[in-house]
Amino acid sequence: MTSALSRFSLAGKTAVVTGASRGIGAALADALAGAGATVTGLARAAAPVGPFVNPVRYVMRDVTAGIDDICAAAGAATGRLDILVNAAGITAPGGDVATFADTISTNLTAAYACCNAARRHMGQGGSIINVTSIASVLGLPGNPAYGAAKGGLRMLTKSLAADYGQHGIRVNALAPGYIHTAMTDASYRDAARHERRRAHTCLGRWGTVEDLAGAAIFLASDAAAYVTGIDLFVDGGWTAQGLVE
Repeated sequence: MTSALSRFSLAGKTAVVTGASRGIGAALADALAGAGATVTGLARAAAPVGPFVNPVRYVMRDVTAGIDDICAAAGAATGRLDILVNAAGITAPGGDVATFADTISTNLTAAYACCNAARRHMGQGGSIINVTSIASVLGLPGNPAYGAAKGGLRMLTKSLAADYGQHGIRVNALAPGYIHTAMTDASYRDAARHERRRAHTCLGRWGTVEDLAGAAIFLASDAAAYVTGIDLFVDGGWTAQGLVE
């Protein structure tokens, strides 16, 4: 039997991470590379916002254009792709139909296309991690498109876990709470909103992108070999908290 710690290693595995130019996507690409994986990160930005600590190959690509060729190239050296992380996403508060359609296209439809592309290059075995949100299970005001997309991605995760399981491919959702990124910076810097969000967690603080790294490595690794179709909330206890005194 291999040691428990060695099962968390991603050495020899290949990974593709979408939304890797900044925020959660960039942090997860860096984390997987740090755990030993050969990582290709992609996003529609021409370059990542900041440098990666670990070796990450970066490709400019809008996920709505498809990633089949990127998955093929990522797995060319070993003959297979092992890991896909769907972290690409947008948020555009407002209730108009055009905003809704654009958000669904990027956050849900493109994620499904990426899962299909990865499936074709994974063979028998692999791990897909869809980055959802506490908004996948909770109604948050002012942004119906984001909630609908993340709720849809949550159920897509469970459906694909059922469909892909016969191929040994695990599909799980990583669901962050309020994480300080460029996307949430306005709320973070607003004293009143910052405090409301901080107080609603059991741990009494906002999350950082580093808080998501261990969960992603676990879901991607052989340590999670019998884990599929779950929601792994990394939210400081937000979804556990009821009444805030």
